[in-house]
Amino acid sequence: MKETVIAIFDIGKTNKKLILFNEDLKVVSETEEKFLEIKDDDGFECDDIELIEKWIKESLIRLVHSDKYDLKTVNFTTYGATLVYLDANGKRLTPVYNYLKPIDEKIPESLYKRYGGRDEFCRRTASPALGMLNSGIQPLWLKAVKPDVFAKIKHILHFPQYLSYTLTGKIYAEHTSIGCHTALWDFDNMSYHPWVKVRGLILPEPVPVGTLNEIVIEGKKLQIGIGIHDSSSSLAPYFAGSKGKFLLLSTGTWCINMNPFNTEKLTAKQLDNDCLCYMSITRQPVKSSRLFLGHLHETAVKQLTIHFNKSEDSYKKVKADRQLSTFLKTKYKEKKIYFKTGPDSRDLKDYIDLYEFSSIEEAYHQLMNELCDLTIEAINLVLPSNDETANLYITGGFSKNELFLNLITEAYPSKLVYTSEIANASALGAALVISDSQPSLNLGLTECKR
Repeated sequence: MKETVIAIFDIGKTNKKLILFNEDLKVVSETEEKFLEIKDDDGFECDDIELIEKWIKESLIRLVHSDKYDLKTVNFTTYGATLVYLDANGKRLTPVYNYLKPIDEKIPESLYKRYGGRDEFCRRTASPALGMLNSGIQPLWLKAVKPDVFAKIKHILHFPQYLSYTLTGKIYAEHTSIGCHTALWDFDNMSYHPWVKVRGLILPEPVPVGTLNEIVIEGKKLQIGIGIHDSSSSLAPYFAGSKGKFLLLSTGTWCINMNPFNTEKLTAKQLDNDCLCYMSITRQPVKSSRLFLGHLHETAVKQLTIHFNKSEDSYKKVKADRQLSTFLKTKYKEKKIYFKTGPDSRDLKDYIDLYEFSSIEEAYHQLMNELCDLTIEAINLVLPSNDETANLYITGGFSKNELFLNLITEAYPSKLVYTSEIANASALGAALVISDSQPSLNLGLTECKR
């Protein structure tokens, strides 16, 4: 007897995955592809959307004819800050432009001037000024540099909804894609910002993220989801499986701190410190801060290993020593070794004096002290004045760093701190929002001891 499955296409910038979940939302199959980037019409690197579309359709045909799986439902989770433009015939007009593509900084200035200045516009849209990473600025750029193309636009879709559209032909928007630093959403009024209509952008009104459409592939009926933004999708399992209010630290190259339970409006100070809002699957703001944690760690560790003539992974052998951490905190209470001083500085010094330390153990403990101080500052930015979050979940690479865990746990004595291991959390969230069943989820929690 065939096993009933949900297929999730998890589209990251580097890896593209097809993950199958059974009715209990357990992974039964996972395949991964890496597609070489191509050049867009300006010569800038971008995803090969035609190859991605071909892979999706061929994968679904194989699944429909599978002797092992009974495919019922399909959904998509993708990176954000990416738009696709359709003409009157429903054809894609441009490549899928890379959100790292540089643009003239003057392009959004007219919006800032008309709507209360840059700080107020960014606060109201919960979107720091990030160029093409503010996906709403992308059509303004297109209008400025390719007016003939812009004039042909009939529909604008975010990337997850475009992939769904390639199967269903249906035009949709949903809140998680609109709400991720796009500069499109007015978080004060929880609707599109007035500028969207004034500038003539043709965007669909958002619908619930669990919306499904029926199609037929090779004679088989399938239910197709409308897609979801990956950051918001990775939060969905915690809404379903957590007991009590929580804060999620997703660590890696970036440390993204997400608080779905902070209803306070963003301030100019928070925006200046890289805070923004995502939108949850329940259409509520998720106040978030970020720190370039993994990058800063990697850069400093390289200097450490060279100075002490150690292998690149030697820091992994440094055992967490609470007494040493406390000693160094006292010794360097008024001084930073690794980071520049000054208000809200997050930059490594041009010259780091490692002769301060007698061993790599001392040097690494001080590095983690300073990195965790920055992490704690970033976390505190998304804690409300009346903080009721009971649980702090840490995922990703630093959830395996005992020294990091010790320092974060000590900083929040009133909270329970856990590491959480959920394989393919974004894909699981995308399956969860379209699943008929609501099984109990294992968040892979391990409590961090004090």
